[in-house]
Amino acid sequence: MDALRQIDGWPAPISVAGVARDGEVVATRGEDAMLRWASVTKLVTALAALLGAEEGVIDLDEPAGPEGSTVRHLLAHASGLPFEPGAPVGRPGQRRVYSNVGFEALADHVAARAQIPFGEYLRAGVLEPLDMTAELRGSPAADLHGTLDDLLILAGELQRPSLIAPETLAEATTVQFPGLAGVLPDFGRMDPNDWGLGFELRDAKQPHWTGSRNSPRTFGHFGGSGTFLWVDPDAGLALGVLTNLEFGDWAKEAWPRLSDAVLGEEP
Repeated sequence: MDALRQIDGWPAPISVAGVARDGEVVATRGEDAMLRWASVTKLVTALAALLGAEEGVIDLDEPAGPEGSTVRHLLAHASGLPFEPGAPVGRPGQRRVYSNVGFEALADHVAARAQIPFGEYLRAGVLEPLDMTAELRGSPAADLHGTLDDLLILAGELQRPSLIAPETLAEATTVQFPGLAGVLPDFGRMDPNDWGLGFELRDAKQPHWTGSRNSPRTFGHFGGSGTFLWVDPDAGLALGVLTNLEFGDWAKEAWPRLSDAVLGEEP
């Protein structure tokens, strides 16, 4: 795809990108490397939690996190836990508060129910079955390290699920606790700030890190290490990017432009 040539002009020392259509990789660019995914990690952690729900290890609506919160609240950033460690900043279900702490609490809850460390659960339940080489090297909210190949395997799983039922993925990519306002990190307050079960939903958010051509049904995540993955069910396309340059104004300009170019070009 000619659109992917755009990454050659990005300021990141390393930039790699790939496109999947209906579960199959159709284009890549850049020399692959093992890079930190930052908050794109949350997609894999969410997938492990959803698998746990299907297996009966956890229930999405059982208590987890602060008082009044459930697994569903933690996955949807609606538990009231703050971004960094600290006391809850609100009651569950009142506001969309993006929270690394919430995902760490989620992982701790899964680990306690499964009676094995979360990293082992993630590896055995998600990474190994999908033949991913990615490794969790710290927080389940932000410290997965993997390659573009790994990211595109994840993209394919989110287009043609094999680990979880399509119905589970459909629920995970629809709005949880509708109507909650909140801050989309680095983009400002959104009302509503719609989120699924671990998946950020594009809906009508503006400004946004995806493109103007992305459908409202687009879901995914971006990371502070200059990474993102989106899946657009209407277009049948997914776009994944890994870099080693911290997210900033460069990404706010480059990512939507790349997304629109990919969606405008038939692979």
